[in-house]
Amino acid sequence: MSAMSPMMAAMRAMRADPSVVDQKLTRRTLRRVVGFSTPHRRLILAFLFFVVLDAALVVVTPLLVKHLLDDGIVARDGSVVTWVALAMVGVALFDAVLGVASGYLSSRIGENLIFDLRTQVFGHVQRMSLAFFTRTQTGALVSRLNNDVIGAQRAFTSTLSSTVANTISVLVVGVAMVALSWQITLACLALFPLLLIASRWVGRQLSGLTRQQMNGNADLGNLMTERFNVGGALLLKLFGRREDEDTRYAERAGVVRDLGVRIALVTRVFAATMMLIPALATALVWGIGGHLVIDSTLTIGTLTALATLLLRLLGPLQGLSNVRVDVMTALVSFDRVFEVLDLPSTVQEKPDAVVLPAGSSRLEFDDVDFTYPRADEVSLASLETVARAESRDHVQVLHGVTFTAEPGQMVALVGPSGAGKTTITHLVARLYDATSGTVKVGGYDVRDLTLQSLEDAVGYVTQDAHMFHDTIRENLRYARPAVTDEEIWTALDAAQIGVLVRSLPDGLDTVVGDRGYRLSGGERQRLAIARLLLKAPPVVVLDEATAHLDSESEQAVQHALDKALEGRTSLVIAHRLSTILNADVILVVEDGRITQQGSHEALLAQGGTYAVLYATQFAQAV
Repeated sequence: MSAMSPMMAAMRAMRADPSVVDQKLTRRTLRRVVGFSTPHRRLILAFLFFVVLDAALVVVTPLLVKHLLDDGIVARDGSVVTWVALAMVGVALFDAVLGVASGYLSSRIGENLIFDLRTQVFGHVQRMSLAFFTRTQTGALVSRLNNDVIGAQRAFTSTLSSTVANTISVLVVGVAMVALSWQITLACLALFPLLLIASRWVGRQLSGLTRQQMNGNADLGNLMTERFNVGGALLLKLFGRREDEDTRYAERAGVVRDLGVRIALVTRVFAATMMLIPALATALVWGIGGHLVIDSTLTIGTLTALATLLLRLLGPLQGLSNVRVDVMTALVSFDRVFEVLDLPSTVQEKPDAVVLPAGSSRLEFDDVDFTYPRADEVSLASLETVARAESRDHVQVLHGVTFTAEPGQMVALVGPSGAGKTTITHLVARLYDATSGTVKVGGYDVRDLTLQSLEDAVGYVTQDAHMFHDTIRENLRYARPAVTDEEIWTALDAAQIGVLVRSLPDGLDTVVGDRGYRLSGGERQRLAIARLLLKAPPVVVLDEATAHLDSESEQAVQHALDKALEGRTSLVIAHRLSTILNADVILVVEDGRITQQGSHEALLAQGGTYAVLYATQFAQAV
């Protein structure tokens, strides 16, 4: 083994997060790690068997070299030379087979573990409440699915195999060297503390620099992510801050550059040290051993075997010196994955939840209060770049909200921004749960229903309709995967966008771009309405669904919505009162309370907030 191998092992340990060695992992975490590997225990045992065999083979070739020199070349016995050479070929072939077998098993174990972890984390995160996503930084969450999952996987592949292999190699090689010459073995091992001292000194120097470099690279990554998405790029262009952004990026990149130079210098010093110590040990073996050969105390074959074994001992010894960092790094990755898996959702499905009967659409709010959960209740500080305690108390958002929407009715929510209108709609599909009171759909408390049946029953069109970076067809099929192209065209025509889609060169195969930014706001909104029409839920929530439409399109889409909403309960948020004049019931929401309710004519007759809003919006028309 070359001097470069232990050097790379040491560098890998030093570049690990410096806080890793200070982590205190509980027995529960260790038990969970072992339990997580249980389905793959046969593969792991087979893998370890091949690793042990491969590690034990490390002494075979040097001992064969000893036999070749002493009993073959020196004794001038050609048959011994031939048979030993053939034995070397056999060992090399066997070692190659072991390498392929262990590599295959390592890959199987690693990829299975990555699959298990990723699917569990992905499935768990999908079932978190909306509050979790309003707090969590997407990049940090994706990192858990990538970096930490892969780090956890290393616990059962590279870390486990290297620890076992290094331990077996040190034992086998050490025993073989002592058996050949305990004097030379002890003399060589005396140099090993110098290797540890050099590793620790460079580690202290490198750890701080590496942490700064990691933070610097993270800052660069965050800056690019925010500036290179469509929204960030649009903001930059609108405010004309190119030169300022160039300067900011150059400053941060300059810090990373300078740190890279310093790290490279320290690394080179360490590399020189790592090459020097094995060279000194080799010189020691040949120096002492040479004299012993001259004195006929040692054979030339034994000396050559000792020199070869020495190089195969230093690497495993260095690897074992870093085993604590390697193991802790892998286990901390597991711990970070478990941290996400252990975070409960504030919206849980009851074990005895029932399925909402098809067509249920009556909607009831009974004395509903709501307060948004605190950060420590819904998220993890480690999933936020800037994590801190809330700077203000969580005030109650809804106060005693009570109303009923009968099947087929349109209930409109109007009022100033921040009054709690969107919060009310979020409680319908259990994006959040009410703090107190009851929300019912079809006579069932939404907390007693299965999440799937409730989600199937409620359809949303929000003010900022989200589209995946995919084709129009696939974005619409998200509502109903089995939908036909004919049904898609019917929905598009009903949403007053069929003519536009037919005019596109790729038609339904047109890619809408990141978050649908290749389309105008009105076009995205009409596609979202078409998606709703394809889902055809009994309860519909429209949150400013026509906000981005011009007057002509608004009228056409409103007509399409009127037809689509027939027989369905609809809850509509609208700032433009022209879209809800025909609503069966209009609720005026102020400071989380329903202050007025009734038809348009009744509310105008009452006066108050609604009459003021109407007079303000229609002043010019009047």
